[in-house]
This record gives sequence, C-alpha cells and structure tokens, in this order.
Amino acid sequence: MGDRMRRFFQFLGFGDEEWVEEPREEEIPGPAPGPGKKGAVVSLHQAKSVKLVLCEPARFEEGQGIADHLRNRRAAVINLQKVPYEEGLRIMDFLSGVLYALGGTMQKIGPQIILCAPDNVDVQGAISEYLSGQESQDKTR
Repeated sequence: MGDRMRRFFQFLGFGDEEWVEEPREEEIPGPAPGPGKKGAVVSLHQAKSVKLVLCEPARFEEGQGIADHLRNRRAAVINLQKVPYEEGLRIMDFLSGVLYALGGTMQKIGPQIILCAPDNVDVQGAISEYLSGQESQDKTR
C-alpha cells in the first residue's frame, strides 16, 4: 500500500523527485477597455412590426388620412370601388405624389385595389390579372 500512496503523492506533486521550476512566460496585458466601451450586443428580435392599413375611401377628402398613414410609415391597401371613377383617379394621383415624395411604391393588386407602401416596406412579386377581360372593364368604368 505504501507504493500506491507514494505514486498518489507524486501525482499530486508531493513526491521525492527534485523540484524543477519551469521558466514563466511574461504576460503582456492588452489594451484595457475604456470606461464607456462595452461589447456590442445585438438582439435577434429587433425588427419592428410593420403595420398594414386597409382603407376604403368614399370621397377624395379621405385621401389625406391615407397619406398620413403612409407618412407614418404604414403600408395601405386601398379599395377604390366605392368612389366614382374620376375621384378614384384623383386619389391615386394624390397618393402617387405622396409616395414619390416618401420614396415608396404603388402596386395594383386587384380591380380597383391598390397597395401603397412607404420605403420601409419591401414589396416582392406581383399579382397578375386573373381574367383578361377584368382590366378592360375597369377602364370603362
């Protein structure tokens, strides 16, 4: 049992062998962080939710409210079926000017239904006409 104990103590460093001190490498300290510097922590869930507003104006004056939504960086889907054709054109002209000033986009997504998106909303893809006669009906109206 003495042999086992001697090997155990040698393993722990208390053995009979001569102590040989290894030369130490000097540690060179790196630059100390500044008082106000901290590591940049980025949250994975930083994306803000984008709001979409559904609008169905009955007259031209309601275009101002839609423009306010766009200015507040909210996308809008506008259904122009309840307004006369000429007023619908005026609303579209007004909103196209607003979107040009804001750097946004306008896209037709259905008969008399328009998607208006400010610059913070990325619109991908397009919706094709599902009926070839549908567009000709919209022009006569």
